[in-house]
Amino acid sequence: MIIDFHTHAFSPKIIANRDRYVAADPCFATLYNNPKAKLTTADQLIAEMDRCGIDKSVVLNIGWSSHELCVESNDYILASATKYPERIIPFIAVQPVASQKALNEIERCVQAGAKGVGEIRPDVQGLNLDDQTIMSPMIESLVSNKLILLSHVDEPVGHHYPGKGKATPSSFYSFIQSYPDLKLVLAHWGGGLPFYSLMPEVRKAFYNVWFDSAASPFLYLPPVYKRVAELSGVDKILFGSDFPLLSPRRGLDELVSSGLAGTDMSKITGGNAASLLELGHD
Repeated sequence: MIIDFHTHAFSPKIIANRDRYVAADPCFATLYNNPKAKLTTADQLIAEMDRCGIDKSVVLNIGWSSHELCVESNDYILASATKYPERIIPFIAVQPVASQKALNEIERCVQAGAKGVGEIRPDVQGLNLDDQTIMSPMIESLVSNKLILLSHVDEPVGHHYPGKGKATPSSFYSFIQSYPDLKLVLAHWGGGLPFYSLMPEVRKAFYNVWFDSAASPFLYLPPVYKRVAELSGVDKILFGSDFPLLSPRRGLDELVSSGLAGTDMSKITGGNAASLLELGHD
């Protein structure tokens, strides 16, 4: 089974009214202000999955600033998962600073089949990860509902790209330590955070942390798979394409060129995700 742990899909309404949503939300504007930035529906995602041999995809939302836009876009992702129950694994958006409204939205979406929350963007959403008044109730809800949290992470060095912000690895380490029971996926190789796994205390703190490879061809050379496998363990790596930014096929081809053994590649392309998502244990 091949599982793409990092994809995005939007409703036809959002796609048809791109300019209105760009004007309404800073995260959407950052990512999709350029008319060339691709927006695709769940149906288009399924077609690409079929073309690339992907069995299941985690469909992520984005870090909307508005609670109301979280709800609107969550409804589409949940409906898409109902339409394609064997193919789409829904993750939903919340605006943590909405406090009780965010907690209510988590509970609503759990009942509708949500498996996680993400992709949050702490800096764009005005969120301080160390603010326990905001974060602790949310994390308690995620843990009690057995939900996974996925966050965007930015590299502190390197080239600029649309969506690159200030949510760098240093802002996540104390958060990881504060919530050891939370299952956390850090996107885009955690902004380089796996490379600190050689520090024993950091490796221990990563007990419930995973790293996805979303947009890897735009960020790192192919050996990144082998290096992170050596440093953090191959069991911590989740294949993610960041579709529609990149086709899953490009990421899979790069993984093949990474030099990893076949058994390790099987873990990355599906085994690790199936275990994390507890597929078959619902």
